[in-house]
Amino acid sequence: MSDNDEKKTLGVRGGPRSGNVKQSFSHGRTKNVVVETKRKRVVKPKTGGAAASGSESARSQAFSGDSAKRPAGISDAELERRMKALQAAKGREAEEAARRDAEEKQREEERQRRREEAEAKEREQREAEERARAKAEEEERKRQDAEKAATPAAAPAAPAAPPADDAARAPAKQPPRKQDKVEKDRDQSRGRGKGRDDGGRRAGKLTLNQALAGGEGGRQKSLAAMKRKQERARQKAMGGAQEREKVVRDVQLPETIVVSELANRMAERVGDVVKALMNNGMMVTQNQTIDADTAELIIEEFGHRVVRVSDSDVEDVIAQIDDSPDALKPRPPVITVMGHVDHGKTSLLDAIRDAKVVSGEAGGITQHIGAYQVTTSSGTLLTFLDTPGHAAFTSMRARGAQVTDIVVLVVAADDAVMPQTIEAINHAKAAQVPIIVAINKCDKPEANPDKVRTDLLQHEVIVEAMSGDVQDVEVSAQTGQGLDELLEAIALQSEMLEIQANPNRAAEGAVIEAQLDVGRGPVATVLVQKGTLKQGDIFVVGEQWGKVRALINDRGERVKTAGPSVPVEVLGLNGTPEAGDVLNVVETEAQAREIAEYRQQAAKEKRAAAGAGTSLEQLLAKAKEDENVSELPILVKADVQGSAEAIVQAMEKIGNEEVRVRVLHSGVGAITESDVGLAEASGAPVLGFNVRANAPARNSANQKGVEIRYYSVIYDLVDDVKAAASGLLGAEVRENFIGYAEIKEVFKVSGVGKVAGCLVTEGIARRSAGVRLLRDDVVIHEGTLKTLKRFKDEVSEVQSGQECGMAFENYEDVRPGDVIEIFEREEIERKLD
Repeated sequence: MSDNDEKKTLGVRGGPRSGNVKQSFSHGRTKNVVVETKRKRVVKPKTGGAAASGSESARSQAFSGDSAKRPAGISDAELERRMKALQAAKGREAEEAARRDAEEKQREEERQRRREEAEAKEREQREAEERARAKAEEEERKRQDAEKAATPAAAPAAPAAPPADDAARAPAKQPPRKQDKVEKDRDQSRGRGKGRDDGGRRAGKLTLNQALAGGEGGRQKSLAAMKRKQERARQKAMGGAQEREKVVRDVQLPETIVVSELANRMAERVGDVVKALMNNGMMVTQNQTIDADTAELIIEEFGHRVVRVSDSDVEDVIAQIDDSPDALKPRPPVITVMGHVDHGKTSLLDAIRDAKVVSGEAGGITQHIGAYQVTTSSGTLLTFLDTPGHAAFTSMRARGAQVTDIVVLVVAADDAVMPQTIEAINHAKAAQVPIIVAINKCDKPEANPDKVRTDLLQHEVIVEAMSGDVQDVEVSAQTGQGLDELLEAIALQSEMLEIQANPNRAAEGAVIEAQLDVGRGPVATVLVQKGTLKQGDIFVVGEQWGKVRALINDRGERVKTAGPSVPVEVLGLNGTPEAGDVLNVVETEAQAREIAEYRQQAAKEKRAAAGAGTSLEQLLAKAKEDENVSELPILVKADVQGSAEAIVQAMEKIGNEEVRVRVLHSGVGAITESDVGLAEASGAPVLGFNVRANAPARNSANQKGVEIRYYSVIYDLVDDVKAAASGLLGAEVRENFIGYAEIKEVFKVSGVGKVAGCLVTEGIARRSAGVRLLRDDVVIHEGTLKTLKRFKDEVSEVQSGQECGMAFENYEDVRPGDVIEIFEREEIERKLD
């Protein structure tokens, strides 16, 4: 059976030609296919008048007259319909051609009009230039004529310049016509120029030299870029959008900047900036950072102006306003009470305030800075700061002197001038504030105010009773003696100072104390110095910022505002500030947050720089020094920032070259689990000052064996740490000489070795004591006795003037005439001062 059985070949009438085609498939299969080919029908046009006329009636008659020439299967109606359709199509083509011709003519007229306008504009410009040139030549000719007239005896002048008319008639060098340039650009864009320009699509790979040499970025352009360029050329030819003038910008330049950010500030393309940097020899990417000097070169290269800024410029929003004299108004004076511990500072202030603050302080001593306002009988308002007198609170007293106007120096009449009194005087002198001496405890029988006045002379404090200018008042906090005179002296001193401030400005103040309250969060006691602090103000204080949520005065009452010299508790901080930080009010939260973040980063960098060794030699030397130093690590948690700071300073003073106290961490608030974890890792106790551990921290401390100690008086805390640090000291070994013996003869004894026959010349010779062998007053051996005999008996000691036999442990080089020194060692426990 063949491949083409029962298959009828396809074909058309008119004599087909048949053939076989062999098809090949995969796996060696083939198939024969019967195909049929036919010739293409070629229709030739008729010649003669009938064909030339091409009338529809002739064609209709030809088809109808000769049915053999009509296409097969076409009726007269079909033929007529086709002829009508053909005629309608030709009519539409004619209309479309006419419309295109009209549009082309309109476009040509528009182009001609724009061309004429451009030529007219260029012609006017040329005429203006020619007029300006002719005017300049006329002025030059007049100037030369004036010079010739001024110097008639000079050499013959050079040939005169051609007249202005000739210059005008001379063919001036015309600038290239704009239309010619447009036509040239159009020819080049269409490929009719001598060669394709740089704007055409490039072929080949991009090399580094080509990228540095310039061009359009050294990269093959896309079709969209080509279309955009053609559109720009067309708009330029039509007199459309022109190239815009470059905008020169003021670019703010910090100390370092990222390349992409630099391009963004200049409003330039990142690729252009990177290319400019590469041309300057810097191979960088858009995400790399460059220094300010390099960025300044790039900014100037792009034609912009440089405005140097610094990270610290964020603090410029804190306006340093110089208050005008008209805006200043009187404010209450700030009086700081200073003096030695237990001289009655707080008791004296209590007597003025009629309050009992001492009973609220642990141990009857002040451990926080208190701020109070008092109104005198004459109606004068005074602001008092009560500072602690203990040596541990030196820094707190120093901060009190920085914000004060007047210092009241309290000295006990029965105790005279003490170390902290001298320290308070030095603080007051450093702050350049006047001093008023309050001689307290004058009601006691042993009081001696004159001795106080005399002792103050040694420290250059000359009271009025000693012909000086410092006021002194004898007072008694118990009986109220002299309190009115003290207030009058303070009022007089404040009037002489003429203390003023501007209340109508943004508030500025100093943080007297800060603490972390469990229910209220971070709380800062602020003394407003300038302006008025209002509820809702946004402020920045040190490394913290916040919004005033509430203001509480010294009597525990909520207030809306706080003016100059008013102490208030401020709520609404995001963290606990340092005591002594300055509070400044700003306009927005963003500014406050930015300033706080900058200060935190600066403080972090400062701490990192302080903790880093400058060289390997210094690190090795420090490690070698620390080998012989024992450390007592501790953790300190206090109720307020000032107390924590004072405790840390007291701990730094404890120790010597052998032992020291190391504060691993100090903070404000309750003792937490993280504190216990740190203490366990470092083997340190946790010391809580007026704070307690929370329940999870207590459980964790019990499980891990961490010691937590609570204190409410700073004396006890310092003494306990000193005692613990003293335990790390090695015991002091002291030698007590108990006798001397002289060797008279040396004997050899079997089983024992050399035995020295000695005479005890001084003291007692004991077998348990240590001995040194001296030869010509030089120590040649130190050890212990192996035997001590009196005649043939072993004895424990030999008195002075008696003879004995001595043998040394592991040493036999003894000679007659040597001296034996006998001593005992005693260990003495050491303590830190």
